[in-house]
This record gives sequence, C-alpha cells and structure tokens, in this order.
Amino acid sequence: MEFPLAQRMAGFKTLIFSELSAYKQQKIGEGAAMIDLSIGSPDLAPPAFIRETISTLSLDDDQYGYTLTGIKEFNEAVSTYYKNEHRVTLNPTNQVMLSMGSQDALVHLPMVFANPGDYILVPDPGYTAYETGIAMAEAEPYYMPLKADNGFLPDLSAIPEEVADQTALMILNFPGNPVPVQATESFYREAIAFAKKHHILLVHDFAYGELYYDGKKPKSFLSIPGAIDVGVETNSLSKSFNMAGCRIGYIAGNHQVIDAVNQMKSNLDYGVFRPIQVAAAKALTEGDWYGVEARAIYQERRDHLIESTKTIGWDIPSPEGGMFVWAPIPEGITSMEFSRKLMDEAHVVVTPGHAFGPSGEGYVRIALVQDKELLIEAAKRIGKLSLFKPLATT
Repeated sequence: MEFPLAQRMAGFKTLIFSELSAYKQQKIGEGAAMIDLSIGSPDLAPPAFIRETISTLSLDDDQYGYTLTGIKEFNEAVSTYYKNEHRVTLNPTNQVMLSMGSQDALVHLPMVFANPGDYILVPDPGYTAYETGIAMAEAEPYYMPLKADNGFLPDLSAIPEEVADQTALMILNFPGNPVPVQATESFYREAIAFAKKHHILLVHDFAYGELYYDGKKPKSFLSIPGAIDVGVETNSLSKSFNMAGCRIGYIAGNHQVIDAVNQMKSNLDYGVFRPIQVAAAKALTEGDWYGVEARAIYQERRDHLIESTKTIGWDIPSPEGGMFVWAPIPEGITSMEFSRKLMDEAHVVVTPGHAFGPSGEGYVRIALVQDKELLIEAAKRIGKLSLFKPLATT
C-alpha cells in the first residue's frame, strides 16, 4: 500500500549532510580513513561544571516533570547574560523565551508570522534550516546574495519595492553560517530602517556570537537602537558551550513576537528537561571563562588550517568568527564535483557551497570540528591532488 505525501513535503529535500554521510560510510567500507569537516557539530564536550550540574540534578526524583516553558532561572540568566555581554536590558518575563536550540526557533518563526505566498528574505548562501521554516509556512524565499565585493553583506537597496512590501520576515546571521563574517553597526542600522519602512519582522540568528577571533567581538543585533522595535535574536548553547545534543536555546527581543511564538509552542511541546535548563543558566551567568578557552581552541585551529592550505596554494580568507571556513574553489569545477573529488581522492569531507543557496556555488564550507593535527593532515592530503599552484619556496 502506498501513502501519498502532502504537497508541502515537496519543500523538504534530503539534506546534503545525509548524502555526504552516506557516501563517507561507503568510502570507510572500502577502507578509506576519512577526515570529516562537513557538519558543524562540536567535537568538544561541555565544560565539567555543566556535565556535573546535569548529572547531579538528574538523580533528583523531582526533576522529571514538564517544564512547559523556560524556568525562571533560565530566563533570568539570558537577561543577565545580555546585560553583562552586550549592555542590553531585557525583561525576563516577556522578552525572553526558551527554545529547543536556535533551529527550533528559526523553523517555527515563519509559521507564526508568514502567510502562504509571503516573501521571506534570506541570506544566500545561508543556513539550510531557513528553507525548512519557509517551506513549512508555505512562504516564498527571496534570496539576498552575499558577495565578496560587498563584504558578504546583503545589498538591501537591490530588493525590489514590490518584494519588500510583500515580505513578512527578514533573516540575518552574523557571524554567519556558512559565510563567517561579521556585520557592521551601520549595516544593522540600515536593516532596522528597512524593516520599519516595510513593516518586516527582522530575525537575527546569533548562534555563533561567542565564537569570534582576534579579539573582534561581534555586536548583538539587539544592542543597536531600534532593534527591539522590529525584531528578535535567536541563540543557543550548542556552539558556545558544546551543548548541541541538549537542545537548548532562546529567543530574545520584541515582546509581541515572544508572546506569539509562546502561544504556538504551547501547542507543540512541553519544554526542556529542567536539569539542562539549570545547567544552561549557570553557563550563561558563570561560564564566561569557558568562552575564552573555546575561542582560543578554535582560533588555533583556524590559523593552522589557513596556513596549511596556503602552503598548497589554496588562498582562503581567514574567518572573523564562527566555526567554519568559506573557501573559494578553482574555476571550471562545481562545488559538488570538488567535494566528491576530495572524498574520493583525499578522503576529506567538506560541504559543497551550492547546498546553502545559489550564491554558494564556487565555494565549499570547511568546519573546524577536528583537532589541529587532523586539519593539517587534511590540507596535506588535498595538496597531493595538485588542484592548486603551491607557493614558491626559497
């Protein structure tokens, strides 16, 4: 017996990561020792105090009821974190809400605020979950190309007036995935003015806000005057504290947006395990020292990878933040062909840029999710393919 799928399922394509994983397993079955730099899943464990908090509380019989929403301790911790880190004042009762990671928030926001046929402005290339939320809302994506000649910032002036007037949401992401650049304050101000003019909800994905390099701390969107009037910021503890499997994050900002999403979420789930919320609250209020350590690890990995690829002739811009490198590939080969070649001949897994949107062609995304020795080894393997012209030695 066959079961016909709903028409909306046409918007849910098999993610490139599943395809890469299946092909990687095939290569492993053939005896290849693969280095996987595709999925941005942290290879580091959470700091000990987080694990100890969850472990201790999980033995308490009273911890296993529904939390329904964010517990008071967690919401207040988010508010404290924003005040300490970004000088932003948030009311923990109506300007902060719990989410099951930031992806949970990003996928559901379009369902709350977009009608079928509405436009949603998305960065191109951009995080794959944005397309999922748009498909669920039966809205239409309008791609904002991120080009090197514009500092990988969207050109808002290029968006047609008729598109802007039919737009429900605009999604931004800095430092970005897959493009690891930061936005300028002047760009945020421009985006806020654009959102006000066209009555657009602005959503800033700040998942990599704690991972920055060379002391260049990114600005929270909410720290810009007028931001809370037009939008919200999403974040999680997946990358900043390596709590990816814990599925905990938040939405912060405009209280009307928070109220509406809370209304929807109250019909979908019953909150996050309380010990995880308590541990996350402790991380946000007491764990700033860990951010220093994590940034040092990722920056060292970044530096080794950039230097190693430079020696084989692969000139890759050094990322300003995040846990990815956005690497241009040689002309005359597609990003998928390039990725396949690396898997087949170098036994290195990277993500083809086209998976993140039309403007991603010509690039691959490399995740800094292995220790520095493996990153150096990956560069050496790629160098043996003679895809690039090595630097002259003296």
